[in-house]
Amino acid sequence: MKLRPEQLPAQLKKGLAPVYLLSGDEPLLLQEAADQILQAARSAGFEERSLFTVGNSFHWSELQQEAAALSLFAENKIVDLRIPTGKPGKEGGAVLTEWCHSPPPEKILLIRCAKLDGATQRTKWFKAIEQAGVTLQLWPLELRQIPNWIMQRMRAAGIDATPGAAALVAERIEGNLLAAVQEIEKLSLLIEPGQQVDEAMVMQLVADSARFDPFQLADAILGGDRVRALRILHGLREEGTAIQVVLWAIVRDLRELAAIGSESQLSRHKPLEYVPAPLWKRRMPLFAAILRRLRPQQIQQLMRRAGEVDRAGKGMAAGEPWSGLEELVLRATSG
Repeated sequence: MKLRPEQLPAQLKKGLAPVYLLSGDEPLLLQEAADQILQAARSAGFEERSLFTVGNSFHWSELQQEAAALSLFAENKIVDLRIPTGKPGKEGGAVLTEWCHSPPPEKILLIRCAKLDGATQRTKWFKAIEQAGVTLQLWPLELRQIPNWIMQRMRAAGIDATPGAAALVAERIEGNLLAAVQEIEKLSLLIEPGQQVDEAMVMQLVADSARFDPFQLADAILGGDRVRALRILHGLREEGTAIQVVLWAIVRDLRELAAIGSESQLSRHKPLEYVPAPLWKRRMPLFAAILRRLRPQQIQQLMRRAGEVDRAGKGMAAGEPWSGLEELVLRATSG
């Protein structure tokens, strides 16, 4: 059975499935879904727990032995299996399929793994889990969804906050959901009963916990969000990110834009080899936005300027590379 995250609590109230598979790249959402399952299992009498992590020293025979073994100190047991890569391999797939065909009645198998691609979801072992138990894919929140997510978390924590305060927390944490939860917990401890949290209080109490990423910078440039682009750029510099890495993310998009030519040709353009198709579809509106702002000649000028910044960063030309990169961002977000 395939579930959405919001359907999990209702399913757990109906009764526990013999197998759960949680997949995704957002650690907080993955952990919280697992916690719901573990809490429900403990309430149902599954007190004992075994933990296995699939790595170089792991042998799938350990899981087979677990399936056959009887619990010594408790009637029921949770088997917590971590597959960081999401790829159990041929042997692992066979063991998981066997478990799902004859799940031990006194055990619940909880599997956690990274985001699974389409090919993995078509494998025999994945389909066996879907038939025997529950699969749950946890997608990272989009930036535009995070302020509402934070507002809901604040209400649940008993915090009366303005929409502006939630938006400011979202800006400060820059996609780091774990940091958001920590900041909400801190706010709940620091504010007085009945006190409303506004932007001024957030500015005073909430740390800047952003996780900066060159690809976030590239998206902000494409979308013309100058304030966010500069903030990410300054964060990358403070974190010690190599300027060549930052430039690569920007130049990659500039080359793509030069190959497209105009907004009218966007839908007919095939992305360069290093841009995966799903990513291309998601970013098409961003490419359309910058193609409405900049002419092909301006894009060529930006590419030349990026080359100058690259040479300055390698000590092959005069100039301060980070200042040159800031100028490049300003020009790319103009219009």
